[in-house]
Amino acid sequence: MSWKPELDELAQRTAMAQAMGGADKVKRQHDAGRLTVRERITRLVDAGSFHEVGALSGIGEYDAQGRVQQVTPANCVFGRAAIDGRPVVVVGDDFTVRGGSADASIAEKPLMAEDMAAEFRLPIVRVIEGSGGGGSVKTIETKGASNLPGGIGGTRLFWRTTANLAEVPVVGLGLGSVAGLGAARLASTHFSVMTKASAMFVAGPPVVARLGQALDKQELGGADIQTRSGAVDLAVDTEDEAFAAARRFLSYLPSSVHSVSPVRPSDDDPQRADEALMSAVPRDRRKVYKMRPIIEAVVDRGSFFEMGRNFGRSIIAGLAWLQGLPVLLLASDPFHYGGAWGAETCQKVVRFVDLAETFHLPVVYLMDCPGFMIGLEAERSATIRHGVRAMAALNQTTVPWCTVIVRNAFGVAGAAHQPAGRFSLRYAWLSAYWGSLPLEGGIEAAYRAEIDAAPDPKAKLAEIEERLNALRSPFRSAERFWVEEIIDPRRTRALLCDFARLAEPLRTPGPARFAMRP
Repeated sequence: MSWKPELDELAQRTAMAQAMGGADKVKRQHDAGRLTVRERITRLVDAGSFHEVGALSGIGEYDAQGRVQQVTPANCVFGRAAIDGRPVVVVGDDFTVRGGSADASIAEKPLMAEDMAAEFRLPIVRVIEGSGGGGSVKTIETKGASNLPGGIGGTRLFWRTTANLAEVPVVGLGLGSVAGLGAARLASTHFSVMTKASAMFVAGPPVVARLGQALDKQELGGADIQTRSGAVDLAVDTEDEAFAAARRFLSYLPSSVHSVSPVRPSDDDPQRADEALMSAVPRDRRKVYKMRPIIEAVVDRGSFFEMGRNFGRSIIAGLAWLQGLPVLLLASDPFHYGGAWGAETCQKVVRFVDLAETFHLPVVYLMDCPGFMIGLEAERSATIRHGVRAMAALNQTTVPWCTVIVRNAFGVAGAAHQPAGRFSLRYAWLSAYWGSLPLEGGIEAAYRAEIDAAPDPKAKLAEIEERLNALRSPFRSAERFWVEEIIDPRRTRALLCDFARLAEPLRTPGPARFAMRP
């Protein structure tokens, strides 16, 4: 007596699963310049670490004697693996089987992947192509009935897909045409990447054409559109670059909210003082300067990982290391609206402040903000409403916070440079300049009568401006303890590393007081 027949059948069924949609469909995937889901998982995770769950699931065909002839595998592949030695959950769409649509899916598989991540407190990486298990008009015929969106199984999957944002790091990789439920799964992440040849949309070109909009995939939802809209964080040239970005993002974060990010060795001197910082900010306040070199000069060398670069561009956001300790870094970008906060910038601030709070990351803010955006477009986009929401998110944080005022701090947005009502560290560069509103434009409003009555209004305006500028010296504010410390810019790295060390014992595992939002 032996179990050899069953072992042989197991091998046969495993081979059918490995064949995915068949050699012709695999070839079509390769001819389009894309990897299969199994190749993607192999390249994403540590070699030999993938343990698949549910490999034998699918739709079987049997002969008259009940012997299996063929099994079309379910178009979801998932399991446990390791990335840089740390356990993760990986779930991927198999586009070679009905384009990843519901016709060939088993709803319990992606749901179990999400549940596994939550229960074992592991990061989850979603490799998405097609509708991500979403519907197709053919589903009506194959199922014999029309699906009601949000049915019992679907509702639970939708809930878990977003609930995991408050539990574990979630990464989405859009590798092809991503539509419907697939787009929702890609957007419900802490970090999302798409290849530049990919596209993402709620509904694809054939559906949108019914609205009279004749657009191809790139025109409708290409990388340029989705990264500028803020729906996707990063666009890369190749799938391997997408896998590398996912691995790097996860390296800054804990496995779940119930732990804290690991500390990494660093040989970068915390006392390193970059001489270029002394001339980084021009004396002429009308001239812009580059903030990213300043960031690189103060964090551990090469450690800054920027996210969402094309959206809300007056704020730079990303993750970094300070003496091997992880932080979330925000920095103004004066090349975009002088660093002023528009509606998109405020949305970006909310998202990344939430990320810091969810995963217990101290925040560093290199500030140069002349206030909220003004003008007709700013009013049309409800900048002030989004701005108030950003201020609320900032004030709700409990993580340690350190602000360096590099240049401007004006108006209501200028007030949103540190959490209100609790202690945080704050430093000001020698170039710092602040007030209720910039002098430019404000003098004419406040001193209109005096200027109009002067024999030479232009000279009078210049006289008032010079007088007020003398009073606006940051040293005057320091005299009154309205700013705690004015520093030599070259000391910035040392002080930020000191902040990271002070913050280290305060990183407390556990759920955040509020849920991270998509």
